[in-house]
Amino acid sequence: MQYLNLLLNEKKAFFKFMKTKYPLFYNSNIFLRDIQYAIKSYLEKKEINLTYPQAEKLAIEFAAALEKDGELVNIAPNAWKINFMIEQNNNTAATMLETDNVKEVSQ
Repeated sequence: MQYLNLLLNEKKAFFKFMKTKYPLFYNSNIFLRDIQYAIKSYLEKKEINLTYPQAEKLAIEFAAALEKDGELVNIAPNAWKINFMIEQNNNTAATMLETDNVKEVSQ
């Protein structure tokens, strides 16, 4: 649970990190394995080592929380549609800015 809270509190940084490795943009598909491996890598950068099953469980919980908030839309088992915009600018940093029903990632 503590790692889930860490990810939820650092969503902006996590998606910035994930965007460097995966093509993320509004309405793109994202899969459980993408989230799992991104979480594992992200936490390893913080010197937190998870097993693959631990990372999978955390990915499922994280995706469920994002789905509940409307940031991911479930389209199939273990697959979601990204429901926020990601804009790239000069420094490619990401910050989540809430708009009506769509969330925007930029800085």
